[in-house]
Amino acid sequence: MTISLNWLKKYIDIDLPAEEISNLLTSLGLEVEGMEEVETIKGGLAGVVVGEVKECWKHPGADKLSLTKVDIGSSDLLQIVCGAPNVAAGQKVMVATVGTTLYPLQGEPLTLKKGKIRGEESQGMICAEDELGIGSDHSGILVLPENTPIGQSARDYFNIEKDTIYEIGLTPNRSDATCHLGVARDLSAALKIQHGHSGEVKLPAVDGFKIDNHSLPLDVVVENTEACPRYAGVSIRGVTIRESPDWLKNRLLAIGVRPINNIVDATNFILHELGQPLHAFDLDEITGRKVIVKTLSEGTKFQSLDERERSLSAEDLMICDGESKGMCIGGVFGGIKSGVKDSTKNIFLESAHFNAKWIRRSSTRHDLRTEAAKVFEKGHDPNLCVYALKRAAMLMVELAGGEIASAVVDIYPTPIRPAAITVKYDYVNRLIGTRISTKEIKAILLALGMDVLSETGETFTVAVPTNKADVTRPADIVEEILRVYGLDNVPVPTQMRSSIVRNEYPDPNQVRNAIGDYLAANGFNEIMSLSLSQSTFYKEILPREPADIVPVNNTSNVQLDIMRPTMLFSGLEAVANNQNRQQSDLKLFEFGKTYHGGRWTVDGGRQEAGGGRVDVTKVFDEPQHLAIFLTGQRWAESWRNAGSPAADYFTLKNFVENILARLSVTGYQETVVKDEVFCYGMKYHRGPQELAVFGKVQPRVCKKMGIKSEVFYADFNWDLLLQAVKKQSITFAELNKFPTVRRDLALVIGKSVKFSDIAALAKKVGKKLLKDIILFDVFEDESKLGEGKKSYAIGFTFEDPTRTLQDKEVDTVMGELIGSFEQKLGAVIRR
Repeated sequence: MTISLNWLKKYIDIDLPAEEISNLLTSLGLEVEGMEEVETIKGGLAGVVVGEVKECWKHPGADKLSLTKVDIGSSDLLQIVCGAPNVAAGQKVMVATVGTTLYPLQGEPLTLKKGKIRGEESQGMICAEDELGIGSDHSGILVLPENTPIGQSARDYFNIEKDTIYEIGLTPNRSDATCHLGVARDLSAALKIQHGHSGEVKLPAVDGFKIDNHSLPLDVVVENTEACPRYAGVSIRGVTIRESPDWLKNRLLAIGVRPINNIVDATNFILHELGQPLHAFDLDEITGRKVIVKTLSEGTKFQSLDERERSLSAEDLMICDGESKGMCIGGVFGGIKSGVKDSTKNIFLESAHFNAKWIRRSSTRHDLRTEAAKVFEKGHDPNLCVYALKRAAMLMVELAGGEIASAVVDIYPTPIRPAAITVKYDYVNRLIGTRISTKEIKAILLALGMDVLSETGETFTVAVPTNKADVTRPADIVEEILRVYGLDNVPVPTQMRSSIVRNEYPDPNQVRNAIGDYLAANGFNEIMSLSLSQSTFYKEILPREPADIVPVNNTSNVQLDIMRPTMLFSGLEAVANNQNRQQSDLKLFEFGKTYHGGRWTVDGGRQEAGGGRVDVTKVFDEPQHLAIFLTGQRWAESWRNAGSPAADYFTLKNFVENILARLSVTGYQETVVKDEVFCYGMKYHRGPQELAVFGKVQPRVCKKMGIKSEVFYADFNWDLLLQAVKKQSITFAELNKFPTVRRDLALVIGKSVKFSDIAALAKKVGKKLLKDIILFDVFEDESKLGEGKKSYAIGFTFEDPTRTLQDKEVDTVMGELIGSFEQKLGAVIRR
């Protein structure tokens, strides 16, 4: 929300520095996220003064230039070269002197220097509208009235104001502070309590409102009073649509609102002044002179002010004409036909109170986050409608002429009264953490416009104004008191209390940090992607069952319309994004969740009497994952790593196994994977529990994501790994005092035989003495080995923790291993 300090000072007398006001607003819960000094014309036209052209003649070296002598009130006349066709002697003009910086509406700022143009000295510039930044006209210089004083500054002539603009991060619970007057009320309360300020907030007067005649009466019917508890309106005849006066345009421009015309600008002014959204209809476009507030059938078409045809929901509240045709989505957005146009002569001005939930749903449904909708959905004040209507009608008559041509229509079947909340004084002090006297509590409440209805020695009952929609509990009253009392005035406790917390083993954060540190130490970068994803990925690239998808209504980015069911596309998007920026060698990892369609669970504990209905709840799955992505070279480019090989499947496999080893996760099975994600890969699992799956991503998937290089991807089920870590116990073993023995074998085997088959058989045969087995060379040459054959060079390490092994013992085990390899794997020993 944007607030102008000059505008604020119209309602409250305040002379504190802008910085101090900023701090005070933040302490009141209106956090100032930014503060900027601005002027109605950028730069304030410093250095620009009124001058009179005393002489004017043709430039001797240029047909389209003129030489002038200009009096700006100094001792000497200035010689200025001017290219405007309308320059003439005797004119009063705006002169930018040497050293002045101008900020034209288009282009870069221009700083004037003394120099020569076509050989003639020029000591300034006679300015056009667009050069001054006050208009778009560049047809000639700006000519002022003859009685304009020479030497008067442009700042004074144009009445340029300096202003301070505050950007306030308004929280959803502050329905009372959506406008300048609401902020002024908060400031007034804080100034009274903290600074002894005695001034009151000055409300705009509406005593002068009068009905001129009853020539344009309208019939109003509210069919849905739940969505529209109050609806007010009035007719104005004979308005003239034109540009707003400067003071109004400057007020709106200061807070970033684009002026349109006097009627629309008046509605925007009242919105930001009082916090009451208004809507002005072209009365002549209201068929039957009747307004009906109702819902329309599902799918009804409606053309909104942005010229888009929208399909309405049966839960969109519509403002309709006498034929039940939609003119406006109530409280959200207007229609193209009934809006104010240049030809509009008569208007119907609406001032209503709409249900916050209805407005929020319609605004989100149609992706229309208008200022009016933002006010209504926070909880607008229903008792402001008629006051704001009168204030706006008077302003419109002042700006556009015309006359009030109907009585005020006010349909308010069930008036909303201030809520009464009873609070204990002791509760206030206990919650705040300091003792505030009952006198000061009542003074704060009075400053906030909250009347104390009754009190006892221990409690008080307060009437909550209807503009504070979120103040509903005693705790909310305490918050209001604390805001004005000042959080900085609450003393810091002199004692510190703490308790010992016992965390379950393992601490998930410690485990995560340990693996993150390992990956970072090996050249990986952590990425943090959105949990939102695009449904098109799972329709066009990797189709999934609709039941497994969790859709979301994301109005800020309609493409991100589901919660991600896999970590794959988040990482591939990061890879593509980096490759598009010339970063081709990537090692990435991410901890995150995936989201899967809900399953129904039965709550048997809430069964109805007689064994009837039981309640069911839809539960969504949100498993945690660790994802790893590799692409490009294995190591970063360096003179030490010249010719570094590309990362491949085995590079990834090494990291996967190191992570499992780091977590002491062992005893898993291996299954080859080839599916729509991996063209080849491996799954590590314990029975049906999948610990990790990894491999090379299908080239088709990479191509669809705009990636040309190979990508290797691993996905860990982090929840299962944490459970596995929990079951691991730390054991200590004495270092072996006896030497190990190494034996190597070269086996010629079929290409279908995997190293894991050899390792499993070896461990089974030599389980007592065999400590380790490694594959250190692979040789493939069918001309030397035979068709379908390959050669593995394998190293076996033996040890006994109780004694030194004899060669004879090792030879015996090696013989058993060779026999098993030959019989069960069809191996041939290369000797």
